[in-house]
Amino acid sequence: MNNKTAYLVAGRTFEIKDSEMPVFGPDDLLIEIKHVGICGSDLHFYRDLTENGKSNFNYPVVLGHECAGVVAGVGKKVYGFNIGDRVAVEPGVPCMKCEYCMNGRYNLCINMNFMACPPWELAAFHKYISHPAMMCVKLPENMSTLEGALVEPLAVGMHAAIRGGVKPGLTILILGSGCIGLTTLLCCKALGAGTVYIADVFDKRLNKAKELGAKDTINSNKTELVAKIMELSGNIGVDIVFEAAGNPVTAELTQKVVKRGGKIVIVGNVHSDVSFNLLKIGTREIDIVGIFRYCNNYPMLVNAISSGIIDVKPICTDIYPFDKIQTGFDDADKRKMEVVKAVIEF
Repeated sequence: MNNKTAYLVAGRTFEIKDSEMPVFGPDDLLIEIKHVGICGSDLHFYRDLTENGKSNFNYPVVLGHECAGVVAGVGKKVYGFNIGDRVAVEPGVPCMKCEYCMNGRYNLCINMNFMACPPWELAAFHKYISHPAMMCVKLPENMSTLEGALVEPLAVGMHAAIRGGVKPGLTILILGSGCIGLTTLLCCKALGAGTVYIADVFDKRLNKAKELGAKDTINSNKTELVAKIMELSGNIGVDIVFEAAGNPVTAELTQKVVKRGGKIVIVGNVHSDVSFNLLKIGTREIDIVGIFRYCNNYPMLVNAISSGIIDVKPICTDIYPFDKIQTGFDDADKRKMEVVKAVIEF
């Protein structure tokens, strides 16, 4: 077995090189990677690892965390997995010792080692990786490794929907119809949401949202969003609004479209300060809920996909071979109007 790795050696520049085979310990699996999705966080680091001088990370690094593959080796203490099994890889490795891990909220682990981010110890754009077996889920026979890789962004959507309290019959607004907005839509529908509206500025993404079950879509470049939501909701607002664009403008809009007693769920990474009218938030009893990655839902989502409750495949719009990773990242970065989710295929 020979390993190959796509190294990010400079801003917007990959080099694929031979690399050492990973050593897998007694609790680990050796995994031959088959599919890796390109995440917005990957693109963030792809553009500028130093964040315009705000960080002192050094090249080269390896990106990628939305991944699935085939078991190529099994650690001596691992049970339940065999060579040849296809697995979805949950990319974070928690310490399982801190307060948050012991309370079941391991996504908040203070010692989390997550793929493709500091401390840059783990990543998916290798032909082979080693990963703890406890953070891998075997895929059923009717699931592909493409679907397995898409479990990761779907997990964000499900964590958001659950923390937002989505229930049958509720009216939902999702701001942003990129990958995370669309996975949030799929999960809201799976949990029985009655009506889901979705807003964005790109028509292709809105068309995809309509295809996946949104009742109405709103291009906020062409239609005044708040007025439209008030029209659709009888001037009441929606039960839950999800900010999935990671944009301070849409984040601030959430308080204007949610009904009394409703919830605002911040799913996207909003890097700028946002103004909220706390008096109105308080007197209207609006809950504001934060989302950070996900926890405890990978097995559930594998079952949901396998059983046909959620069809995640339509999220993927573009697939690139591993040796075209540069093209895949460039397209995902520069063709946002067309590329909803790009996936690298080994």
